[in-house]
Amino acid sequence: MELTFEAKWDKTLSVKDREHIKQVFLESVETLDKQVTFTPLWQAINHENNLLVTVLVHNPTNVPLSFRDKRLCYTEQEEIIAEHSFTIPTLTLQPGTSMPWTFIFPKQCLPSNYSLTKNSALKARWMLIQA
Repeated sequence: MELTFEAKWDKTLSVKDREHIKQVFLESVETLDKQVTFTPLWQAINHENNLLVTVLVHNPTNVPLSFRDKRLCYTEQEEIIAEHSFTIPTLTLQPGTSMPWTFIFPKQCLPSNYSLTKNSALKARWMLIQA
């Protein structure tokens, strides 16, 4: 597996964040099987109350991965927190690559009482649901 960065990320990523991503990549790449997986990096709520979840997307398959009407679920402690369909024309992962990406779940997808907790990233799990 090879860690890659989208061009804008490559230009703007801080040294600290880049090192964190590299470390998470090295730790997670050893446990990958042959399916697309998501390794949580961090999450935040933005000024519009949308949930921003940054992950390493791993594509260990033999085919490019694109995001056209891909439904993703964000869960914490086995509970689904948000679901949304993503179409991201600029995001295509080549076979055998991993790339950081931030998925933005609109506030309408979130429970009304949702708030981030200190350890929520450690308990986050992603599922790719094929439509």
